[in-house]
Amino acid sequence: MAFPWRGRAVPLVAASILAGGLGWRLPGQEPPTIRVDVSLVHVIATVRDQAGRLVGTLQKSDFEIRDNGAPQEVAVFARQTDQPLSVALLVDVSGSTAKDIKYETDSAARFLRAFFTEGNPEDRVALYTFSYDISGGEYTRNYASLERRLKFLHGDSGTSLYDAIYYAAHDLENRQGRKAIIVVTDGGDTTSSRDLKAALKQAQMADAVLYPIVVLPITNDAGRNTGGEHALEFMAEGTGGRTFYPDASTQLDKTFADILAELRTEYMLGFYPHQVPLTKDPFHRLEVRVKSGQLRVSARNGYYGEAVGGGTADTRISVSPERPAKKR
Repeated sequence: MAFPWRGRAVPLVAASILAGGLGWRLPGQEPPTIRVDVSLVHVIATVRDQAGRLVGTLQKSDFEIRDNGAPQEVAVFARQTDQPLSVALLVDVSGSTAKDIKYETDSAARFLRAFFTEGNPEDRVALYTFSYDISGGEYTRNYASLERRLKFLHGDSGTSLYDAIYYAAHDLENRQGRKAIIVVTDGGDTTSSRDLKAALKQAQMADAVLYPIVVLPITNDAGRNTGGEHALEFMAEGTGGRTFYPDASTQLDKTFADILAELRTEYMLGFYPHQVPLTKDPFHRLEVRVKSGQLRVSARNGYYGEAVGGGTADTRISVSPERPAKKR
């Protein structure tokens, strides 16, 4: 099905409070405006040791967060095993991936079975497919219906990769708990109306972690879309995820297993921005570290908040169609 996207403003993340003075005010004088940031910024993090093993036993006191360089207090801390998880699974069905669809969908089905077997009973998955058009997007725990859809996928023309990530992230924005986007693709994009930056921005606005799985139709660098691969790596790093390059069906199974292990070994950190130096850019740079220098943290590199002048990125974002859906 096609998406009936309509314009929708994203809610503000900051409030202004008018505070009256205790003394005289001249006639017509405006009361002072105090901007109070009331937004809780969520950060999903995974931690690995020097050997690459996941570390899931840390405490709140082990983490440090900086917002535009300013230290922040970790106000919310949770290990993620018991937190509800929404996963958007995006499968590229463009012509360039047609020969690989069978083993991709078989492996995806095995991942979904494992996903629903363990974890939180509130966990949900939405399956999207994309070529020129984008279909799907309903969150469910019905494994049989998802498996049935996977079995009947077929290749089509065009590749709207960035649009698919953008729309999936938009759907995730108002969902509760943790959010992840897994996209199985060869990395190419030929028909999106949105670009890399717009897709990454929407993923960051949704607090979603991106896991690209790049299925290589050509192993020789001369014939590969290395630009598209690097773009996916850039988006993954910006959201705290990572990019995988399996080259066989058995490796694809391992890739899905590795992603599932990460999703079950995450930390949720939250902080209320305090004394953050503002710039004209509403994108705030985040640094998430652990106090032990022997451990490595993966987390998103920023979020959209206040800028100099009191504006926020949210006040300027809306979702509206930029091209009609493909006619069938």
